[in-house]
Amino acid sequence: MSLQALAAQALERNPEIPAIEFAHHWHDWGAIRRVAESVQAALEASGIAADAPVAFVPRNRPGAIAALLGLIAQGRTIRMIYAFQSATGIARNIEHLQSAAVIAYREDFSPEVRAAMERQGMAAVALDDMTAAPLTGFERATGAALARTGPAEPQIEILTSGTTGPPKSFPVAYRLLEQHFINSALTRQQGDAPAQSPPFLLFFPLGNISGLYSTLPMVIRGQPIVLLERFTIGAWRDHVVRFRPAHSGLPPSCVQLVLDADIPKEDLASIKAIGVGAAPLDPTVQKAFEDRYGIPILISYGATEFAGPVAAMTADLHAAWGNRKCGTVGRAMPGARLRIVDPQTGAELPRGVEGLLEVVSPRIGPEWIRTSDMAMIDEDDFLFHRGRADGAIMRGGFKVLPESIERALMLHPSVSEAAVIGIADRRLGQVPAAAIRVKPGCDVPAADALEAHLRHHVLATHIPIKWLFCEELPRTPSLKLDRPALQRLFEPDPDAKPGPL
Repeated sequence: MSLQALAAQALERNPEIPAIEFAHHWHDWGAIRRVAESVQAALEASGIAADAPVAFVPRNRPGAIAALLGLIAQGRTIRMIYAFQSATGIARNIEHLQSAAVIAYREDFSPEVRAAMERQGMAAVALDDMTAAPLTGFERATGAALARTGPAEPQIEILTSGTTGPPKSFPVAYRLLEQHFINSALTRQQGDAPAQSPPFLLFFPLGNISGLYSTLPMVIRGQPIVLLERFTIGAWRDHVVRFRPAHSGLPPSCVQLVLDADIPKEDLASIKAIGVGAAPLDPTVQKAFEDRYGIPILISYGATEFAGPVAAMTADLHAAWGNRKCGTVGRAMPGARLRIVDPQTGAELPRGVEGLLEVVSPRIGPEWIRTSDMAMIDEDDFLFHRGRADGAIMRGGFKVLPESIERALMLHPSVSEAAVIGIADRRLGQVPAAAIRVKPGCDVPAADALEAHLRHHVLATHIPIKWLFCEELPRTPSLKLDRPALQRLFEPDPDAKPGPL
């Protein structure tokens, strides 16, 4: 069946079956269907073409999942926009994407957004809890928006995570989603009886690859869902204790938070494995977690440009190799190909030599995709991610990878999390600067003590010249480190107007 037909079929489920738990309240399939049909009716009444693209500003709420299913069931091209940005940013995205209509929560229709829609004649549908209705004054499209049509094949234009810059849009065809998402391992993870399986915990933003990869298989299959608008360790623990799943997942940045929270081992006793992806995980944190809880962490590696993961550490691989391969992101997944090349010449490098990673993703096509990731493939075909080449700090001619400093800082007993960036220096061009989150109950270490610690692990060129101690490091909606935001903490824009404290 096509993705469009599968979405329509999902909306026909028994309306009394629980679908999504949000804030400890269950919404049934009848409520999901009512929102989806309201969205569909509003778009049909707006006058836009049947294949006109729609800009979607989802939040991790049940109404947004319902709207997503309704749009897919109509065969719409969907252009995602992150809600977790300024009103000016949302308005800018709306103008850039050139869609015929906008679907967003009522709180996101700011004056700036309304002005952007009015300039283009766009229609709009407002989500409000578990209702959807035309936005007053924007019931019908006019002008340029009225004439817009989508691509010949419907697609969902998802967003990159925005780790190193503004999020970019990447089109994923319905056909690709049918072939590689709906039939993914996620749909088979918890057996063949969705209603009897523990609810699946969803926390990645709906607008990006991890969000879609997590959400679509679950709702199409009818798996009950516990939805988090924002990930917290408390909510994750609550899910594990209440529903006792055999498998769970964590953002890489939150593995250390579980250790910091000192969650009792018995609370996690049901879990046989934890999946981790979307960003690197420090090997020392992985080992500490596995030693503490006896639960294997199965890391995967992927990117929006690959339309999902291309390498993974499976339970069987972890059982066979264990600590001998701590820090690996696993081997190539079926159909994927990996190689390491010289950054200057592009020549393929032998096993055990670091270079730039290139990937063939079966979801995209047969061509090699050049990444910005420094990596190494060992003699046993395991991939090790070393850092991003485009994040390298050039300190007076010496190339410094921030990840190498971060890994060394994580060995300090008081450091819970570390992030390193390059900041401008008049003499050397760039120098490292480090932001630190200290473990609960530990004193903030002195900068000279951290420098002395680092000198045992890295070269003198790697020693940061500036330190910042934070309660929380800035993150993207995907829970990755937000490096542009961190840069602004160290190097504020001199032209920026001061905001409220």
